[in-house]
Amino acid sequence: MHAFDVLGDPVRRRILELLADGELSSGEVTAVIRDEYGISQPAVSQHLRVLRDNGFARVRAEGTRRLYAVEAAPLREVDMWLDRFRRFWEQRLDALATELARGRRERRIADGPVPGPGPEEDPGHEENR
Repeated sequence: MHAFDVLGDPVRRRILELLADGELSSGEVTAVIRDEYGISQPAVSQHLRVLRDNGFARVRAEGTRRLYAVEAAPLREVDMWLDRFRRFWEQRLDALATELARGRRERRIADGPVPGPGPEEDPGHEENR
């Protein structure tokens, strides 16, 4: 299965988001996914299996529990593939940052100078040392 086929499913993306915060038991994952998506434990198990079989998650046994964690390698491969396309949105994000800075600067100019603390209120001021 191609990485984007795996990541194209919103339930699997959500499971990866949960696992990104740290290792979770299959029961913990199931409880969250059942609450958010209303799907059964066997359906969640199937999603976990797809993630595991395609290398996006790893599992380890701890007694009777199965603990799942994110496997980073396939995500790095997706990131490398996306790298070719970053220039399309990075330029726009840079332009947005420029416009936001311009708006803040214009607002400061329109509002006038903001008075700072006077010498008696500023413990770092030379007169108060």
